[in-house]
Amino acid sequence: MYVKKRRLGRGVAIVGAGVSKFGSFSDKTSRDLFIEAFNELKQSVDRGIDPKDIEALYLGNHIGEYCEGQSLMAPIIAGYLGMIPKPATRVENACVSSGVALREGIIAIASGLYDIVLVGGVEKMTTLSTEGVTDALGSALDALYETPAGFTFPGIYAAMATTYMDKYGAKEEHFMKVAIKNHNNGALNPKAQFNTTIKDIMNGRIAKAKQKGQPIPTWVDEMEFLKDPKANPVVAWPMKLFDCSPITDGASCLLLVAEEVAKSFTDTPVYVIGTGQGSDYPLYEREDMTTILAAKFAAQEAYAMAGVKPEDIQIAEVHDCFTIAELVGIEDIGFFSPGGAIKAIEEGLTARDGAKPINTSGGLKSKGHPVGATGTAQAAEIWLQMRGQAGARQVPDKDISLALTHNVGGSGPTCAIHIYERR
Repeated sequence: MYVKKRRLGRGVAIVGAGVSKFGSFSDKTSRDLFIEAFNELKQSVDRGIDPKDIEALYLGNHIGEYCEGQSLMAPIIAGYLGMIPKPATRVENACVSSGVALREGIIAIASGLYDIVLVGGVEKMTTLSTEGVTDALGSALDALYETPAGFTFPGIYAAMATTYMDKYGAKEEHFMKVAIKNHNNGALNPKAQFNTTIKDIMNGRIAKAKQKGQPIPTWVDEMEFLKDPKANPVVAWPMKLFDCSPITDGASCLLLVAEEVAKSFTDTPVYVIGTGQGSDYPLYEREDMTTILAAKFAAQEAYAMAGVKPEDIQIAEVHDCFTIAELVGIEDIGFFSPGGAIKAIEEGLTARDGAKPINTSGGLKSKGHPVGATGTAQAAEIWLQMRGQAGARQVPDKDISLALTHNVGGSGPTCAIHIYERR
């Protein structure tokens, strides 16, 4: 596969980041959530930022029309931030909406059009029932073929998982280990929707059964808990409840600036040195359901631009909307050979203290997945880790100079990948 080696017209840096609390908030709108994230961003910029100095906004949002009856989200949010009359653009690309918004902001600065750009995303999903969210997200499936066949996203990723199991010998336990790892990380993230380990969830259910005088479960560890169909029911085999990311409200944002002015905002900017975006066919048209061509192409484009290799990357946030997606993702970006993710998760290589930490934030699985906000939330985690500001979940014993984010849309017809450097 040929990938042209491209270069940014000029350097781009992240000098601020903010993330709202992720979860279910009946008293908050998308506007409230984004303002929460933006207020944190303002506090994070070491030398401050006046919203009037921001020249443009690129905002990811996927299903605002379904969840809040609201399209044209970007200029409305710009008004709440005090950015009027600056341009504001909504980016809709399913779960990679804010990942592409980030890319558009990078391109806008690299082209010389702007010097200071706000990028971010927001989704308010819990206004709908589970069935309603399933239908809304299903709008990102192929409406001519996949939807009439009865597919939903759990079914799509279950098909990928069974194919992966057949091809590489993966077991349900491998998916469970991804969930356990990411919940262990999410337990250290105060912004996470599931700010708890699976072991703590298990112990909580045991305590609740004792309190109610019910039969006490005999799970001895998290794996036994996850193998219990009453505790972890099948959603679409082999994907079970704890293999699936939750329905989430949340927002995230980043302040991008031209490299030459970055030190005006902070002494410790994080530079974006590679960006890639790719496309793929819907699942039913792919030759191989155990890989996502869009991710492989985007990764190769980003690596070529950055002038680095997969082995140079020290940590990554990888799109784990379902546990199988993390295994496929870490292979697509070249961290492990096809099928090699099985051994990696078995040996703890992707744990927070492993050789290749993946999803220190808790990932979509534990942190939550407000689809329009996920891409820039991933980048915000990388920004914290690279600046040594991730608190209890800070990766130990690593001076992080190179990192990556991998953000997939839908079943994989679109993907955006970014590479970051701390100098």
